[in-house]
Amino acid sequence: MGVAVSRVYIHELIDVIGHNRARYMQHMTANWGPIGRAERGQRCFGVWATVGSTGRWPQVVNLWEYESWEALGNNFEVELTGSGLQDPSLESWWAEAAAFRSGGLDRIMVAPDWSPSVDEHCAGPGLPAVGYLHETITTGPGGAGPLLESFRAAGRDAMAAHGLGLVAALATAMANDHEVIMIWSIPDWGTWAAFESSHADPGSAIRAFRNSVPQTPRGWSRNLMADAPLSPLRTGRQPQVEDRRPVDDR
Repeated sequence: MGVAVSRVYIHELIDVIGHNRARYMQHMTANWGPIGRAERGQRCFGVWATVGSTGRWPQVVNLWEYESWEALGNNFEVELTGSGLQDPSLESWWAEAAAFRSGGLDRIMVAPDWSPSVDEHCAGPGLPAVGYLHETITTGPGGAGPLLESFRAAGRDAMAAHGLGLVAALATAMANDHEVIMIWSIPDWGTWAAFESSHADPGSAIRAFRNSVPQTPRGWSRNLMADAPLSPLRTGRQPQVEDRRPVDDR
């Protein structure tokens, strides 16, 4: 069972070189964001630093939003040019970015219509977040659609009962419909600690939800993230050219 697609995303896990994380996040938001938006119809949904105690470090998560598969195809039509399969107009930008990162893992992902867009987040009251929970859930082939439906029907309420808010619900495309990524906002660290403690409580809302999913997940991991200074979920707007400035190397 596939996922009815509302929007398409590029989800990037980027390995950062040394102490360049602040520089890389500034480069992706202020230096790249306005270009991607103007030339490729690409909107910055979020840029986050991973919390190293909960996952690989130093690492950054980028999430870029497209309105459709056609829009993503137009992006590749612009990008995959030149002898190096990179937009020649961005040669200096790529060279600078290469000094900050060593590689990474990208996914093409799709979102159902009940997963909020970045514009919906920015137009709303905002999510007061000290951090974010990033969940990666794997199932058997074809399990992504039913799993997302279970989050729509009951999972959002279970997480809300523990104080966490829905940021994004995504399924990995170009695979066998076996992986879902969920992102949740954390209002304060006490709420997160209580949520983690609740997994040991057989009567908790999250345990009840996880026991109810239609297909037993093969893997369910989570790590923490923190907003980049210019991430739209933090600022309530897209990064602008006026945001460009020197950054330190922390």
